[in-house]
Amino acid sequence: MARRPAPAVVIGQTKDVGFQIGVSKTLPYAPEAVWAAIMSDEGVALWLGRGANLVKGQSYETEDGTVGKVRSRNEVDRVRVTWRPKDWDHETTVQIAISANAGKTRLTFHQERMADPAERERQREHWRRVMADVVDLLTSK
Repeated sequence: MARRPAPAVVIGQTKDVGFQIGVSKTLPYAPEAVWAAIMSDEGVALWLGRGANLVKGQSYETEDGTVGKVRSRNEVDRVRVTWRPKDWDHETTVQIAISANAGKTRLTFHQERMADPAERERQREHWRRVMADVVDLLTSK
């Protein structure tokens, strides 16, 4: 009996949530300081957009037309939202998580339910820029 070849592995593709990407960095700040920065109006504008009010269970809309819903929000831990920019035909899920790490804080941006490898690559670059902007925000405080 002939063996079937193994299916091709596509980087970033999952069985259940489409394509995903994660970007993380360990920062020399306390978790409370990182959380305060990313959840401030200025911080939320960096990763989500201006005008979003992040209340668990509530929908939001940014000034640029991005819409979604806050799925969970656990203080000084993580926030999980659905995310659909106005020019997209589908929503994705974005999670921002922080964790204490030997006197520092690990900040992670994770996005799933992306449509294809090209969207995944665009979003990888997006989250890398966001991370750099968050680092700038923290160093300016």
